[in-house]
Formats: sequence, C-alpha cells, structure tokens
Amino acid sequence: MNKLPFILIALSILINVNLPAQTEQQSGDNPFSQSKFVPDISFILDVSYLYRDIKNDDYNLFEVPGLIHSTLEESAHGHEHAEMNARSGFNLNYGELVVASTVDPYFDLFGIFHLSSEGFGIEEGYFLTRCLPLGFQIKGGKFLSSFGRINEQHAHYWAFANMPLVYKSFFGSHGLSEIGMQINWVAPTDFYLMFGSEILQGNNEVSFGADGFQDLSGSIKVSSSDAPNLYTGFMRTSIDVDNLTVLAGISGAFGKSRLNHGIDTDAPDGHAAYEDAKILNANLTLKYIIESYRDITFQTEFLNKITKGDLYYKDSIGTTMKGDISKDQSGLYSQLVYKFSQYWRIGFRYDLLMKNEIVRNSSTLDLPDFMPQLSSMIEYNPTEFSRIRLQYNHDRTKYFEDNLKINNEILLQINLAIGAHGAHSF
Repeated sequence: MNKLPFILIALSILINVNLPAQTEQQSGDNPFSQSKFVPDISFILDVSYLYRDIKNDDYNLFEVPGLIHSTLEESAHGHEHAEMNARSGFNLNYGELVVASTVDPYFDLFGIFHLSSEGFGIEEGYFLTRCLPLGFQIKGGKFLSSFGRINEQHAHYWAFANMPLVYKSFFGSHGLSEIGMQINWVAPTDFYLMFGSEILQGNNEVSFGADGFQDLSGSIKVSSSDAPNLYTGFMRTSIDVDNLTVLAGISGAFGKSRLNHGIDTDAPDGHAAYEDAKILNANLTLKYIIESYRDITFQTEFLNKITKGDLYYKDSIGTTMKGDISKDQSGLYSQLVYKFSQYWRIGFRYDLLMKNEIVRNSSTLDLPDFMPQLSSMIEYNPTEFSRIRLQYNHDRTKYFEDNLKINNEILLQINLAIGAHGAHSF
C-alpha cells in the first residue's frame, strides 16, 4: 500500500497547526503591525447612593460663607458645574475614558475624557517627553496641575468619595485643571528630589479667571487675558526610613483673578473683582508598611489663599461703583487610612476652613472662620478593578442667611474599571 498520501496529509496538518503561531510571531516582529498602534484603553464608572438629612431643594440654598456660593446663585451667574454625589438618591457621578500610548521614542500621549449626564468633555489631553537629558521632562496640553498633593490625582484614586473641602473652596469641584506647559527636573541625588514649574492659561474661575467683563453702561471694563494668566512652582522630596516612606512638598500658584458675578446684568446685587491672587501649599504624606497587605497612611495638606485688588458693585440706584477688596483665607485636611487586609481599608478625615478674613472697602466682613467637616469610610476592594465604599460625613460648613445648618450624609459608592490602565504614582 502506498503510504505517500498519508505522509502528505500528516505534513499538511502539521504545517497548518504551526502556521498561526509563526504568523503571529512574524506579525509581532513587523514594525508596521497594526497591534503596535493600538493604545491602552480603559473605562471607569462611578455611581453612588446618597442619603442626606437636608432636602435637595433646601440644600441648594446653602453656602460656605465667603468661599462657596449656593448652587442657585452659581446657576444664576452661569457658573453651574456638575458635582459628584450632588443629590440625595442615586447619582451617576462620572464615566472616565482613558486612552494612552507611546507615540515614538520621544513622546507619550494621554487622553482622559469625562462622561456625565450633562455631556462629554476632555478632562485631560497632554503629551509627556520621554528622553530629555539631565533629568528634565516636559508636559503640554490640558492637564491637572501638579500643585499640591491631591490635585493631580483623579477622583477614583482618592481615599474618600469627595474632594477635600479646602480644594473645592479654592479651585472648585474639578480642581486646578488648566491648559499650558509644565517642566520638571529630578535632581541626581541619592533621595528623590524634584522641582517643577507650570505656565498656564489661568481659566480657573474660582480663584483666577482669564475672561474679562464690563458693566451694562460700559463705564467699568476689565480686559480678558491674551497671555498665560497663571504660574505655579512646586518642590517634592521623598525618603525611606526602614518601612516608612516620607513624601513632602511645597507649592505656589500666582496669577490674576477675574471674578464676575452678574456685573454685566441688571441684577441689583451684581458684583465683580479684579485682583492679584496667590495660593500657597504645604503637604506631607507618611506611609508605613506593616506587611505585604497591611499598611497605614497619613496625609495632610495646608493651603493659604491671599488676594488683593479692585471691587466693582452696584449702589442703590444701580450705578456701578469701584472699591477695594482683600482676602486672607486658609484651610487644611488631614486623613488617616489603614489597610488591614488584602481587600479592606478604613479611613478618617478631618477638613477645616480655619481663616476667612475678607476686607471690603476697609471694612472687615463678619464671617465664620472655624468650619469643620468630619468623614469616615470603610472600603472593600474585591480586585484591583472594583471598589465598594461606605462613607459618613458630618458637615458643619453650610450656612443660610448667617445660620449654620448641620448636615449629615451617608454614602454608598461603587467604582469599577475595565481595560488597560496605568499604575498610579504613590
């Protein structure tokens, strides 16, 4: 019997079995392979259920005097922004789509897109250099400023469901997110030492603002900024002592503040300001590794905001007047988070607005200057892609017509991630 047909069939089978692996290997070696051009893509979803002992309609009337306007006033002035955990009941806080890839040997490119029920926007879109000499690196585009410690971290990385109160007061619900350039330098030392600076457009409307304004009569006019309006500088250092890691830093933000609250409308209480503004920051993080899955982290930041300049307001007959205004405000947060197993963490945070001095036309306003908020949380992380957090907030910062309203909140938060997402920095 002729065995040649069987031999040919066997060879054919072997060739066909090995062909995909060989093709895949050849494709991987091909510099023009399509797989080399597919970026890392991930999607993060954050939802929550909130119980608050103040009705939503009433809560919208409250403000943090001298720092955070009520939701209704912000809406009236065209400054309404979507906030996380804004209402009692169910909240779709955000969806975050991340696209990242190495462009070539010289650049990395990142795109972070914010999705909510209000719309779709670019939260960050920036490049990073890869191979500048002497420890330098440049970032350019739209990004979260490296001012302070927590500002450049995305919400899903926070140890608590809400932004620290002092950051929300000084920068708004989305932090200091700007368009511009950053340069940093890592010193060639035995320990970590980094210096950085940013030139930013300065669009943050809470503490800076690049848009000008004028009153209805045209007698008062402040021009928009045609050049970068905000400059920051920061320094960070870190050392390890046995199982303890110490990270400390200082930052400063300097620019012009343009604030318009209805000076260009016929609202009788319309006002505006044009000021020099600076915000200073000091931060400290201590992380002690107990064992593989157990550690304890203490983190604190102090911020001080000082502004001084011109105030524009309307008198009893609607004529725009010019005066002077200065502010000296400060606050801090301190938090302690204990990871006691591979899957569980508990934490406590103390927020405090401790100085709230506003001088208007040489007269000091009567404002509260000791406004605390206490938070506690317990968190379960089944995997690195999912988080379930239960948090309680006791808030003593909300006022209505000079009366304090104590607010208590219970929050259940679920955060899920899919896809390839780069590791977060410490």
